[in-house]
Amino acid sequence: MPKADQGINNERYMLIPRTLIFLLKGSQVLLLKGAPTKRLWANRFNGVGGHIEPGEDILTAAKRELKEETGLEACELRLCGTAVIHTGETIGVGIFIFSGNYCGGELEESAEGELLWVERAKIFELPLVEDLGVILPRVLAMKETDPVFSARYFYDDNDQLNIEFGD
Repeated sequence: MPKADQGINNERYMLIPRTLIFLLKGSQVLLLKGAPTKRLWANRFNGVGGHIEPGEDILTAAKRELKEETGLEACELRLCGTAVIHTGETIGVGIFIFSGNYCGGELEESAEGELLWVERAKIFELPLVEDLGVILPRVLAMKETDPVFSARYFYDDNDQLNIEFGD
C-alpha cells in the first residue's frame, strides 16, 4: 500500500505516542522522582519513559528511553498494556506500558530527576503522578501469560482524570 493510501487526515483523531517503563528488581521497582524544576510532575514519582521518535517501533523507543534516563540496558522488556489519553481535542496521547527485569548495571544520573529503587510495599506511600496508583498495581500483578491490557484515560467536566480498562 502506498503512503498516499494510509488515510492521513489532520482532522481525524491522532495520538502522540509515548512509552512508560517499570523495571523490576526482586521486590523493588525503579521509579523516577521528577526534578523539582520540572514543569510537570515535579517531586512526583513515575516510571521512566518518553516520546517515541518518528520511525521508531515501540520496543526500540522503550529501550532507548530506558538507556537515556537510567543508563541501563533493557533486557526482556514486555508490553503490559496500552492507554489512550483523550484530552478533549483531536490530538490525544497513546502510552505503551512495559515492564522488565533488572539485569545489572549502574544507574546514571538523569536531568529528569532522581532514580530510586522502591520497595513495592512502600510505593503507594509516595507522591505519585496521578495515574500511577491505578496503572502500576495492574502492571505488578501481571503474569507472563496475561494478555496486554487496554485503558482509556479521559477528563470529566471538573477536569478530573478518569481511567477505565477495556474488557
